[in-house]
Amino acid sequence: MISYAECPARERLARLFDAGSFHEWLPPAERVSSPHLAQLGVPKSFDDGVAVGRARLDGRPVFVAAQEGGFMGGGVGEVHGAKLVGMLRRALRDRPDAVLLLADSGGVRLHEANAGLIAVSEVMRAVLDVRAAGIPVIVLIGSANGCFGGMGIVARCTDFVVMSDVGRLAMSGPEVIEASHGVEEFDARDRALVWRTTGGKHRWLSGDCDLLVEDDVAAFRAAALAALDQRRPMTLEALEAEHALLSERLNRLPEGLDGDEEAITLWRSLGIAEPARVPDLDVDGVRALRAA
Repeated sequence: MISYAECPARERLARLFDAGSFHEWLPPAERVSSPHLAQLGVPKSFDDGVAVGRARLDGRPVFVAAQEGGFMGGGVGEVHGAKLVGMLRRALRDRPDAVLLLADSGGVRLHEANAGLIAVSEVMRAVLDVRAAGIPVIVLIGSANGCFGGMGIVARCTDFVVMSDVGRLAMSGPEVIEASHGVEEFDARDRALVWRTTGGKHRWLSGDCDLLVEDDVAAFRAAALAALDQRRPMTLEALEAEHALLSERLNRLPEGLDGDEEAITLWRSLGIAEPARVPDLDVDGVRALRAA
């Protein structure tokens, strides 16, 4: 077993896809990097923290992007976002069997502020354009930084979300919530709380994740293969059904819950027996709960 969470971006690409099949567009040798960081005295990366290109998955042509969380937390800036958008727009022309996003990001790169926000909005539009063209978009979440902020929204714009039990997905990251509202609202150092509210097990039980896997590269590859032909309807009816589901869940939860109670109460409301056991269960055990 090789830990997906411990692999940097290019190792994920090398291990997930058919051997030698990844061809990178705008590799580090091209030195396409952020024009903003040098002005701030911040070191830059020659790939701006994301590798994009084409590859094969069990012989099938796919387009892929892998974010490098080791550079600025995988934050999306102007060039980083432009590479993602360019890859997605090329998919409209070349029509691969699917587009895969290997997410590892805390969201918008704050150093680039508005440029990063605009970039993320363009990525969202491009994802939806690709889906509307009938090409499935799949996101894999299981790296060290998780998938937060604007990239968390991008992930939920896709057709299919694959997460490991150590993956995390949310809009606001734990540190952001703590900085904005205080440690009393959310203690970002409380790892159990973080995983109860943003982790893969919670996202699987709440239906925000379509497939939960072990922290293993081979498991992610198998999940990606299974997702290649998965498409979620892009209709007003599907959107309204999702809104109704979320409203109904909010109504189930009593007011005044704190972070320690909220996840367990939600799991109980979803019909999970003995919800306090969930954090201690392995992946197979958690998958069986939703199937039941």
